[in-house]
Amino acid sequence: MSGGQTNHVKERLIQYLQCPECAAALDLLATQNDGAEIMEGELLCRSGVHCFPVLRGIPRFASLDHVAADKAETAAKFGWQWTHFTQADERYAEQFLAWIAPVRPEFFAGKVVLEGGCGKGRHTQLAAGWGAHDVIGIDLSEAVESAFAATRHTPNAHVVQADIFKLPFPRIFDYAFSVGVLHHLPDPRAGFRSLAGKVKPGGHLSAWVYGAENNEWITRWINPLREGITSRINPRALLHLSKLPTAALYLATKLIYRPLNQVGNGAVAQHLFYNDYLQAIANFGWREQHTIVFDHLIAPTAFYISRGEFAAWWSDIDARDVEINWHNKNSWRGFGELPPHSSAL
Repeated sequence: MSGGQTNHVKERLIQYLQCPECAAALDLLATQNDGAEIMEGELLCRSGVHCFPVLRGIPRFASLDHVAADKAETAAKFGWQWTHFTQADERYAEQFLAWIAPVRPEFFAGKVVLEGGCGKGRHTQLAAGWGAHDVIGIDLSEAVESAFAATRHTPNAHVVQADIFKLPFPRIFDYAFSVGVLHHLPDPRAGFRSLAGKVKPGGHLSAWVYGAENNEWITRWINPLREGITSRINPRALLHLSKLPTAALYLATKLIYRPLNQVGNGAVAQHLFYNDYLQAIANFGWREQHTIVFDHLIAPTAFYISRGEFAAWWSDIDARDVEINWHNKNSWRGFGELPPHSSAL
């Protein structure tokens, strides 16, 4: 440890880490500090075999150079996205709570929390601000740079670069969640199981995924376009090309969906195409709607999960008191408790 101090964020983090290769404990050798933050160093496996760098304040347990090509491609595209769309929005808290319902802010108090796929760190920030004892956000992509910048001065928020299929933690978390990430994995069900495997017995888990139901128009028409064309375009070029569909979305939500949902209890609006979802994003500004459009066009991999398949995921981990709810009539959110005496997954 560096200087025996206990207020360093990474020294606080070390208690939760283990070698993802052999599960041995790790020791931290710091070589550069910036105030209370360890910026450069190494995490040394006590087996004496493995070593992992700390670069720019982030422990690095994974690299795009050492993962399968499909995972690397998806992570690279999202990494570009989250280092470009770094804006904050006051509506993020309401949006996040809708994705993880029935969880409320007070649920986080005192818990050790794992976020599977943190992107730019907006949910890591929220969970930390709601009183979690510690929140660790992991991501495989360069998005960890944005997430670290966003959470750097939050002592109970930590960012780790890691592969969700090979997480560098023992089974210690009170709560884990993954929002909008699992359906972009090459094997979403295995990713869910891996995340659940780090939640301690009696802990809780939330997940939000794209639904197969009511999205047939996407899987039939948009997916081939995304897979064959838009995900292959240079991200900077796609950034500009995506402004055209964003303009159509923006005008529709502002001029049609939002006004009609405010009239007569939204009776007329209920007959509009995709109303629940478009109403949900209608209050966001141009920048956020552009992020949403870009997000749907950039990913090389995206699965749409049926309710039956999603329910089977929770059966896989023997979860109790599972709640699966239809969100905005286009996606599924789930919440459940790991059995109190369950074996390691």
